[in-house]
Formats: sequence, C-alpha cells, structure tokens
Amino acid sequence: MEIRRQRETENPEIENGKGQEAQSSPRSEESSGKPGRKKKSGYLKLKFKVFLRTFGMMVLAFCIIFTLYRRFWFGRVGDWIVLFLQNVFHLDYYDARNIYQYGMRENMVLIIFIAVTLCFMLLFWASLSWFTRYFNEIDVGLEKLIQGEEKEIILSQEMEPMEKKLNLLRQTLERRELEAKLAEERKNNLVMYLAHDIRTPLTSVIGYLSLLEEAPDMPLEQKAKYVHITLEKANRLEQLINEFFEITRYNIQQIVLEKEKIDLYYMLLQMMEEFYPLLSQKGNQAVLHGDENVTVYGDPVKLARVFNNILKNAVAYSYEETKIHIFLEEMESGKVVVKFKNQGKTIPKEKLSSIFEKFYRMDEARNSNTGGAGLGLAIAKEIVKRHGGEITAESEKEQVTFVVELPK
Repeated sequence: MEIRRQRETENPEIENGKGQEAQSSPRSEESSGKPGRKKKSGYLKLKFKVFLRTFGMMVLAFCIIFTLYRRFWFGRVGDWIVLFLQNVFHLDYYDARNIYQYGMRENMVLIIFIAVTLCFMLLFWASLSWFTRYFNEIDVGLEKLIQGEEKEIILSQEMEPMEKKLNLLRQTLERRELEAKLAEERKNNLVMYLAHDIRTPLTSVIGYLSLLEEAPDMPLEQKAKYVHITLEKANRLEQLINEFFEITRYNIQQIVLEKEKIDLYYMLLQMMEEFYPLLSQKGNQAVLHGDENVTVYGDPVKLARVFNNILKNAVAYSYEETKIHIFLEEMESGKVVVKFKNQGKTIPKEKLSSIFEKFYRMDEARNSNTGGAGLGLAIAKEIVKRHGGEITAESEKEQVTFVVELPK
C-alpha cells in the first residue's frame, strides 16, 4: 500500500474550501442574534386578561367599601360604636364619643385601606377558579399526549403558545414512534435475511466436509480445492454471525467516553496499515493528507471505531484500482476536520439521508458481501455526537465524501 504524507499547504483546494467555511461561521452567529438576548414572552393575551381582572377586582373592592361607608357609616355606625363602648366598658357618652372620634375617625383612611384590601383578597380568592382552569386545560392536553391520541390539542386563546408547544411535542413523539417502528422493522427484516443467509455457507461447509470425510484417498489437488472452498464459506459464516452479535450489542450498549489527548495523524496512519490486506485485494490505495501534529481530546477507542467504520465502508464501495483520500485539517475555529473521499457509485439523495439510521444497508442485494448489519455508521454518528461533533456525507459525480468534525 502506498502511504503519502502531504501537508495541508500542499492542498490549496481543501485549505481554501475550509477557510471559506471558517469565515462563514461568524456571519451565521451574527445573523442568529445576540446570545444573551432575552426571549420575548408569548403569553401577552393571558397577561393582559389577568391584569384587567386584577384591576377590575381592585376597583370593585373600592366601590363596595366606599358604598358601605357612604351608606351605613354616617349617622349609624358611629352611634352604634359609641353605644357599644358605653354598654360594654361602662363609659359615659362623652368618653365613648371621644374614643370613637380620636381612635377611629382620625384613622379612617387606614381603616378604609384595610377594608378594601380584605375585600380584594376575598374577590381574588373567589376568582382563582377562573385562573386554575388554564392548568386544567394543560392537564387535559398532557393526558392526551400520555394516551397517544392523534387529535390536535386545543386550548384557550390566551394559552396559544402552550398549545403550539404541546402540539409540537405531540408531532415529535409521533415522529419518534414512527422512526422506532421503522428501525424495528428493518432490524427484524435484517435478522430474517441473516438467518436465511447463514444456511447457504453452513450447508456448503457441511457438504464439503462430508465429501472430505467420505473420500480420505481423494487426490491432493481436489482435496486442497475443497478445503479452500470450505474455508471461504466458513469465513462468510463467521461474518454473518458477527453481524448477529453486532445487532445484540447495539441494543444493550451504553457509550461512555474515556477522553485523553490523541495523536490523530498517527491513529489514521496506523488504521490505514491495518486495512492494507483489504485494500490490496481490489488494488486500492489509501492516501493520507494533513499535518502530523494534529491532536484532539477524545476517547481513542471510540474514535478509532468511527474512522474504522467509515474506512471500511469506503473500501467496500470503492471502484477497483482507485485511491481513498483522507484529509486531516485543523480549522481556525478550533475544530478538527477529517474527510474520507473515495470513488464509487453515486449514492442517491434519498439513500444518503438514511445511511446514518440504524439497520440501514446501502446494498439491497443480500447476497452481497459489502453490507454489514447496518449499524456501523449509526454507531459512528452516536460516538461523534457524544464528542460534541458532527458527521455528514456527500455524494456526487461518482465521488463519496464523509466529513467528521470534532472539537479540538
């Protein structure tokens, strides 16, 4: 295998393309607005209605107390209080009137304020049932989400922002449920196909081993031929069984990162050497371009699995006698970008958007040796996301490109 070490500066096309990406990112941040800006409230109708009701209750409480004061206090309540003081405390008329005059009449404003406050609190307590009905509506909407009803959730006009969020949550849950069903369906179909495919190499292995056992005096040339075929079928059988294990491990796996400083250039170089036997079978070559000093902080085992899955995919679907180019670059924004480019059949857009989904295989023919369990790229995407990065794929003009972006 030919391994070429080439600096970033020797690839102006890649460098310029990434430079444009790095320059465009600040503009996108500016267009999105200031990060510290507060989000406007969407409950203006509810606020306005609560304000009007509260203000109305204050005015009503004042009117009630003022009416009672004007109608009953003058000439009646004062005499009742003076009479009450005379009878209970055995005071004469003048002493009782002076107590009323200086103790109550002089503090009438405070008494009216206290009376208005108490009246307002009673009215507010009585009106709480009106306000709590909004919570009842939300409770009903949440109950519909729990039960999985497909009907649209409808709330009062004042709760329109909450209505939109609940309906968006309902649509999200429905979409995730559909995706889970499709993934489960693909998984079941894959297991069924794998079970069917296992029979073919297993039958061949048993058949050729039976021939070898039944004819111990078989010519050496013919025996060597049968042994070679048996070994090929056994290797295919092992590959199919490994796919079964891959499916099982994915269902129970928990990706936990153990980060450390990684020499990314050396990791990719070592991986290319490991793929030499597979590359040489089809006459392919892997070429590494990039700075030897690029490092990244991450989980070396998990990231090795990411690049292994991408490179294995590139080897499987590359044209014979072509090169697989790997570009390693550190951006000005602080991100590290790894690109895998290979020449192969153009992937249609409808398939390109699904290649990172669980149990998705690009090759439709099950007798092909290229596709695996359809989990490699899905696992790679999950690992990259756990590192705070992003993985994307492009395909046009018989060229396939996988791009992995990682924070340094």
